[in-house]
Amino acid sequence: MQPQELLNRMKSNKAPTVVDVRTIFEYRKGHIPGVVHAPTWKILLRLARLPSGRDTELVVTCELGPRAQIAKGLLKLYGYRNVVLLAGQMAGWRKAGLPQEK
Repeated sequence: MQPQELLNRMKSNKAPTVVDVRTIFEYRKGHIPGVVHAPTWKILLRLARLPSGRDTELVVTCELGPRAQIAKGLLKLYGYRNVVLLAGQMAGWRKAGLPQEK
């Protein structure tokens, strides 16, 4: 999903659940408003607090992409059927000057 599309959907209250899989240190430096913070290791060990509905639309992001790709694979393995990656990841979100929380 493109960052601007995600932002538009967030503004219209039709946003998917955004899952940020970065470390707590990265997350605290700035994240997309309203995300679920679920580091990849927590997803792997099934400790992450994720939506229970397996049809929930999820958008996964990390800093540059590799961890998000791993998390997407794990989520699909765990039965989530509607998982996509954020294009450009957090680096792209910041570069576009889109809103962040700290």
